[in-house]
Amino acid sequence: MYVGVDVGGTFTDFAVNLDDGSNLLLHKVASTPDAPERAIVGGLVEILAERGLDPAGVKLFAHGTTVGTNALIQRKCGKVGLVTSAGFKDLLEIGRQTRPTVYDMHLDHPAPLAERRLRKEVPQRRLADGTELVPLDESAVVRAAKELAEEDVDCVAVCFLHSYAYPEDENRAKDLLRDSMPSGVKVVASSSVYPEFREYERFSTAVLNAALMTVVGSYLDRLCEETDRIGIRSEIKIGQSSGNLMSVRMARDFPVRASLSGPAAGVKGASRRASASGFDNIITLDVGGTSADVSILIDGRSVEINDRDLAGFPIKFPALDVNAVGAGGGSIASVGRDGLLKVGPRSAGAAPGPACYGLGGDNATVTDANVLLGRLNREALLGGRMPIDAQLADSAVARLAARLAVDVEETALGIVRVACATMVKAIKSVSIQRGHDPREFSLFVYGGAGGLHAADVARELGIGEVVVPSSPGILCAEGVLNSYLATDFVATILTRLDAASMARVRAAFDDLGSRMRSWFAQEQVPEADRDMRLSIAARYFGQNFEISLPIDLSLDDDRLAGAVADSFHKSHADNYGFSSASEPIQLVNVAARAVARHRRPRLPEIASGREAPPVGERKALFDESGFISAPIYNRSDLVDGQVIGGPAIVEQMDATIPIFPGCGCRVDRYGNLVMSMGD
Repeated sequence: MYVGVDVGGTFTDFAVNLDDGSNLLLHKVASTPDAPERAIVGGLVEILAERGLDPAGVKLFAHGTTVGTNALIQRKCGKVGLVTSAGFKDLLEIGRQTRPTVYDMHLDHPAPLAERRLRKEVPQRRLADGTELVPLDESAVVRAAKELAEEDVDCVAVCFLHSYAYPEDENRAKDLLRDSMPSGVKVVASSSVYPEFREYERFSTAVLNAALMTVVGSYLDRLCEETDRIGIRSEIKIGQSSGNLMSVRMARDFPVRASLSGPAAGVKGASRRASASGFDNIITLDVGGTSADVSILIDGRSVEINDRDLAGFPIKFPALDVNAVGAGGGSIASVGRDGLLKVGPRSAGAAPGPACYGLGGDNATVTDANVLLGRLNREALLGGRMPIDAQLADSAVARLAARLAVDVEETALGIVRVACATMVKAIKSVSIQRGHDPREFSLFVYGGAGGLHAADVARELGIGEVVVPSSPGILCAEGVLNSYLATDFVATILTRLDAASMARVRAAFDDLGSRMRSWFAQEQVPEADRDMRLSIAARYFGQNFEISLPIDLSLDDDRLAGAVADSFHKSHADNYGFSSASEPIQLVNVAARAVARHRRPRLPEIASGREAPPVGERKALFDESGFISAPIYNRSDLVDGQVIGGPAIVEQMDATIPIFPGCGCRVDRYGNLVMSMGD
């Protein structure tokens, strides 16, 4: 068995692939944010018991987690100390002197996680060429350790200038701190988290990583203990923000790498299913209970970035480019001070949840609006396991309608359309604003609430084709079980691109190769499963940001330099609309990704045969023309090649997909619903 688990703000999702060609086993339970492992273990016990499966048969258990992200957002993380070069204790507050919102004079960056009194300076200074200007004062490091120990810090980050290239002083300081502080205090060096230049981002990433080490480490300890208790013997693999997996050991040391693993896993799952089904250019839309996440894939490849913000703090490590906005099924609708309808970003979450859940929530949410419109089942969700109180949904929307002085149906339509407008804006940011016409892409929709809003979003953007995978509400869980174990290594070189510099480039890659081989051995990856992917980052001299390019080291120095230059000019033109062949190019970083290409379970296919008839019907409101009767189809009954004309509603355990009037839908062999926005 291959098991994937994704913990969201509202639900915890499970996907189990038996690797025998049968359909995935899917399951959902309510998340338990105070102790996420409770929902994970409880859900695993339920799904395995239902099929009489032995937990010892789990070959891979992969897990995407939001524990770190939630801890940072709520600032419920470890008490962080910082040891840095003399003169640099305020770097975390000085930052880049940019404002989060240009026109908001009151909004500022969040306060650093390491309080000023917990930032200790020690005499130490190396120049950019490695020259030791001020030797490390080891006695000052020991004094800092004692002072921080008296403050009962949980973790300490060591951040020295230019340590990305010359980590000796950081490593020595880390050893001294460990020897001088209580054994329970975690100590991490910035050069081990992600050794790239730009000290502010490196310092920030190291501090975030240190802050998460205790909370994530404690969570992983509890999760491992609980999974072992129920009989799962396979080591847990943790999702990374890059869409790959890492071991629990590595997640304990570098928890910041898992902070955006949920959205990344969804993109990985979409990439595999879309490529298998022949959809190379897609825009992904993942709508969950709290947020909507969008990304773009060109020729089957997702876009990766190295810089982004997490809870308002800059972080630097490889991550899939996913844009998240506060528009999900649990997003709360309200009336703003301007008297206009607002939806999100505040969410009802898992508890109390939307009003229709009957758990005490009384605010109208997007889910309540869809229940009132008849697009969602008015009796139960999750295959009948979650009862729905439609009267509570109707009442919540009616109260909002009274404040807006419009009728209830118009209010419900307005809630859905405002939420969709937020999703459309997010999609434009990853498509139109980057020079891509969304009309040339298919919209690949997933998440528990994705299918409900697919047609509205596609029509607004002029997208003609929507693809809904067979298990849209569980795709993040499925994506993480289809990912590979991998890690990234990087080194900064800062040299001119020419044939003479290729010797330095090759030496840097040799060092990364040695580190990759050590990692493969540590993770016990067989030789046949090892894959090394090399890249180099370059920019024109004087630019602030670089472009990452693949590199072929089998070429001789002259041809290699020419190939990198040609690739850079072309990529620069693709990204920025121009290139300048006469401008000198600077090489910034060399990077390598070590990938363990273990066997992945195959994607299940559905059978062909006689088309499945509707299992019922209900009245639903698709637009202002009024309620109309729509046949209801059971997703699991549909066969390869079946065609459904709108209006219709397709229901399944993890999602509901309305097919609007005027739209057509066909089912392909992988069970995808392929909707045409025309007839």
